[in-house]
Amino acid sequence: MHTHIEWDDPGVHGVEAHYAKDPNNSSEPHPGTIVSGRYQGMNVRVKVEAYKDKVSIGEVAALIDAKGERVKQHGKLSLGDIVRLPDDKRAFESAPAPEKEDDD
Repeated sequence: MHTHIEWDDPGVHGVEAHYAKDPNNSSEPHPGTIVSGRYQGMNVRVKVEAYKDKVSIGEVAALIDAKGERVKQHGKLSLGDIVRLPDDKRAFESAPAPEKEDDD
């Protein structure tokens, strides 16, 4: 059984749209590949166990917040959960937000 996730829309960071522009590159993951998606603003890394019908199925390997910090749980998603990540929701990871300097 897997945890049902409403993935964030990857927008301009979508992997599928990126690879559609270059047909010479293959974006189909295989078992052991790490793919990423976004969930409630977090970068989520998924270790692929199976790939079928443009959907990666695998274990959540990392949850990374906007500051680049790793967490064990966010919302209803936890490390180790099995999830389904459709190709149209795969995203390149966003860089951590820069720390703001105080104006003191």
